[in-house]
Amino acid sequence: MTDRATVSAEIVDTASHAPTIHACAVLVGARALLIRGPAGAGKSRLALELIQAGASGRLAFVRLIADDRVHVAAAHGRLIARAPANLAGLLEIRGIGIRHVPYEPMAVVRLVVDLATAAERMPQAAATEAEIEGVRLPRLAVAPGADAFSLVLAALTLHTSRLEKSWRDNSWPR
Repeated sequence: MTDRATVSAEIVDTASHAPTIHACAVLVGARALLIRGPAGAGKSRLALELIQAGASGRLAFVRLIADDRVHVAAAHGRLIARAPANLAGLLEIRGIGIRHVPYEPMAVVRLVVDLATAAERMPQAAATEAEIEGVRLPRLAVAPGADAFSLVLAALTLHTSRLEKSWRDNSWPR
Protein backbone atom coordinates (compact mmCIF):
# COMPACT_ATOMS: atom_id res chain seq x y z
CA MET A 1 0.00 0.00 0.00
CA THR A 2 1.25 3.47 -0.86
CA ASP A 3 1.09 6.20 1.78
CA ARG A 4 -0.42 9.66 1.17
CA ALA A 5 2.91 11.49 1.23
CA THR A 6 4.32 9.22 -1.47
CA VAL A 7 1.21 9.61 -3.63
CA SER A 8 1.30 13.41 -3.22
CA ALA A 9 4.99 13.51 -4.15
CA GLU A 10 4.34 11.35 -7.21
CA ILE A 11 1.47 13.60 -8.31
CA VAL A 12 3.55 16.76 -7.93
CA ASP A 13 6.50 15.19 -9.77
CA THR A 14 4.24 13.84 -12.54
CA ALA A 15 2.42 17.15 -12.91
CA SER A 16 5.64 19.13 -13.23
CA HIS A 17 6.39 17.15 -16.41
CA ALA A 18 2.77 16.99 -17.55
CA PRO A 19 1.59 18.33 -20.88
CA THR A 20 -0.60 21.40 -20.85
CA ILE A 21 -3.85 21.62 -22.73
CA HIS A 22 -5.94 24.61 -23.76
CA ALA A 23 -8.71 24.36 -21.16
CA CYS A 24 -9.99 25.54 -17.79
CA ALA A 25 -10.37 23.45 -14.66
CA VAL A 26 -12.72 24.21 -11.79
CA LEU A 27 -13.28 22.33 -8.54
CA VAL A 28 -17.00 22.04 -7.72
CA GLY A 29 -17.44 20.33 -4.38
CA ALA A 30 -15.17 17.31 -4.62
CA ARG A 31 -15.38 17.12 -8.42
CA ALA A 32 -13.06 18.85 -10.82
CA LEU A 33 -14.46 19.81 -14.19
CA LEU A 34 -12.11 20.09 -17.15
CA ILE A 35 -13.64 22.60 -19.55
CA ARG A 36 -12.36 22.36 -23.13
CA GLY A 37 -13.24 24.21 -26.29
CA PRO A 38 -11.84 26.47 -28.99
CA ALA A 39 -10.76 30.04 -28.26
CA GLY A 40 -13.77 32.22 -27.53
CA ALA A 41 -16.07 29.26 -26.75
CA GLY A 42 -16.71 30.45 -23.20
CA LYS A 43 -14.39 28.33 -21.05
CA SER A 44 -13.42 31.19 -18.75
CA ARG A 45 -16.98 32.52 -18.71
CA LEU A 46 -18.29 29.12 -17.57
CA ALA A 47 -15.56 28.95 -14.91
CA LEU A 48 -16.58 32.42 -13.68
CA GLU A 49 -20.29 31.48 -13.62
CA LEU A 50 -19.49 28.40 -11.55
CA ILE A 51 -17.32 30.45 -9.16
CA GLN A 52 -20.12 33.02 -8.80
CA ALA A 53 -22.62 30.20 -8.11
CA GLY A 54 -20.33 29.02 -5.33
CA ALA A 55 -20.00 32.52 -3.90
CA SER A 56 -23.80 32.98 -3.87
CA GLY A 57 -24.40 29.61 -2.20
CA ARG A 58 -26.03 28.03 -5.24
CA LEU A 59 -23.18 25.51 -5.24
CA ALA A 60 -21.51 24.43 -2.00
CA PHE A 61 -17.84 24.98 -2.86
CA VAL A 62 -16.18 26.19 -6.04
CA ARG A 63 -12.58 27.12 -6.73
CA LEU A 64 -10.59 27.78 -9.85
CA ILE A 65 -7.84 25.29 -10.55
CA ALA A 66 -6.57 26.73 -13.83
CA ASP A 67 -7.65 29.05 -16.62
CA ASP A 68 -6.49 28.94 -20.24
CA ARG A 69 -3.75 26.31 -19.76
CA VAL A 70 -4.05 23.20 -17.59
CA HIS A 71 -1.37 20.67 -16.74
CA VAL A 72 -2.92 17.20 -16.91
CA ALA A 73 -1.32 13.99 -15.71
CA ALA A 74 -2.51 10.46 -15.06
CA ALA A 75 -1.73 9.22 -11.56
CA HIS A 76 -3.04 5.97 -10.09
CA GLY A 77 -5.81 5.74 -12.70
CA ARG A 78 -7.02 9.28 -12.11
CA LEU A 79 -6.51 12.47 -14.11
CA ILE A 80 -4.92 15.26 -12.10
CA ALA A 81 -5.37 18.89 -13.21
CA ARG A 82 -3.22 21.75 -12.00
CA ALA A 83 -2.32 25.24 -13.13
CA PRO A 84 1.02 26.15 -14.63
CA ALA A 85 2.86 28.08 -11.89
CA ASN A 86 2.75 31.41 -13.74
CA LEU A 87 -1.07 31.20 -14.19
CA ALA A 88 -2.08 29.92 -10.74
CA GLY A 89 -5.01 31.92 -9.36
CA LEU A 90 -5.48 33.99 -12.51
CA LEU A 91 -8.78 34.13 -14.38
CA GLU A 92 -9.40 36.12 -17.55
CA ILE A 93 -12.73 37.92 -17.46
CA ARG A 94 -13.49 39.12 -20.96
CA GLY A 95 -14.04 42.87 -21.00
CA ILE A 96 -12.51 43.32 -17.52
CA GLY A 97 -9.10 41.68 -17.76
CA ILE A 98 -7.11 39.19 -15.73
CA ARG A 99 -8.06 38.95 -12.06
CA HIS A 100 -6.72 37.06 -9.06
CA VAL A 101 -9.23 34.58 -7.61
CA PRO A 102 -9.00 31.93 -4.88
CA TYR A 103 -7.77 28.66 -6.34
CA GLU A 104 -6.89 25.08 -5.53
CA PRO A 105 -3.44 23.89 -6.58
CA MET A 106 -4.68 20.58 -8.02
CA ALA A 107 -7.68 18.26 -8.15
CA VAL A 108 -8.87 14.98 -9.62
CA VAL A 109 -10.90 15.53 -12.80
CA ARG A 110 -14.31 13.84 -12.68
CA LEU A 111 -16.07 15.39 -15.69
CA VAL A 112 -14.95 16.77 -19.05
CA VAL A 113 -17.11 19.55 -20.48
CA ASP A 114 -16.58 20.14 -24.19
CA LEU A 115 -17.92 23.51 -25.33
CA ALA A 116 -18.93 24.47 -28.88
CA THR A 117 -19.02 20.90 -30.08
CA ALA A 118 -21.59 18.66 -31.71
CA ALA A 119 -24.02 17.57 -29.01
CA GLU A 120 -26.75 15.04 -29.64
CA ARG A 121 -30.11 15.26 -27.86
CA MET A 122 -29.74 11.62 -26.82
CA PRO A 123 -26.01 10.92 -27.02
CA GLN A 124 -24.65 7.46 -27.73
CA ALA A 125 -22.41 5.94 -25.04
CA ALA A 126 -19.22 6.75 -26.97
CA ALA A 127 -20.13 10.46 -27.01
CA THR A 128 -20.42 10.51 -23.21
CA GLU A 129 -16.77 9.62 -22.61
CA ALA A 130 -13.41 11.26 -23.15
CA GLU A 131 -9.98 9.75 -22.78
CA ILE A 132 -7.16 12.00 -21.64
CA GLU A 133 -3.67 10.71 -20.82
CA GLY A 134 -5.09 7.19 -20.85
CA VAL A 135 -7.81 7.98 -18.29
CA ARG A 136 -11.46 7.53 -19.34
CA LEU A 137 -13.80 10.18 -17.99
CA PRO A 138 -17.46 11.14 -18.25
CA ARG A 139 -18.00 13.82 -20.91
CA LEU A 140 -20.68 16.45 -21.38
CA ALA A 141 -20.85 17.91 -24.89
CA VAL A 142 -22.32 21.41 -25.14
CA ALA A 143 -23.51 22.59 -28.54
CA PRO A 144 -22.59 26.06 -29.82
CA GLY A 145 -25.03 28.61 -28.43
CA ALA A 146 -26.35 26.27 -25.71
CA ASP A 147 -26.40 27.44 -22.09
CA ALA A 148 -23.32 25.63 -20.77
CA PHE A 149 -23.87 26.79 -17.18
CA SER A 150 -27.40 25.34 -17.03
CA LEU A 151 -26.26 22.04 -18.55
CA VAL A 152 -23.38 21.73 -16.09
CA LEU A 153 -25.71 22.57 -13.17
CA ALA A 154 -28.10 19.89 -14.39
CA ALA A 155 -25.26 17.37 -14.60
CA LEU A 156 -24.08 18.32 -11.12
CA THR A 157 -27.43 18.60 -9.35
CA LEU A 158 -30.19 16.71 -11.14
CA HIS A 159 -28.16 13.61 -11.85
CA THR A 160 -25.92 13.58 -8.79
CA SER A 161 -26.66 10.02 -7.69
CA ARG A 162 -26.02 8.61 -11.17
CA LEU A 163 -22.86 10.65 -11.60
CA GLU A 164 -21.63 9.88 -8.08
CA LYS A 165 -21.95 6.16 -8.72
CA SER A 166 -20.06 6.45 -11.99
CA TRP A 167 -17.39 8.67 -10.44
CA ARG A 168 -16.99 6.38 -7.43
CA ASP A 169 -16.35 3.32 -9.57
CA ASN A 170 -14.64 5.34 -12.34
CA SER A 171 -17.15 4.25 -14.96
CA TRP A 172 -19.72 6.22 -16.89
CA PRO A 173 -23.24 4.83 -17.23
CA ARG A 174 -23.82 3.13 -20.57
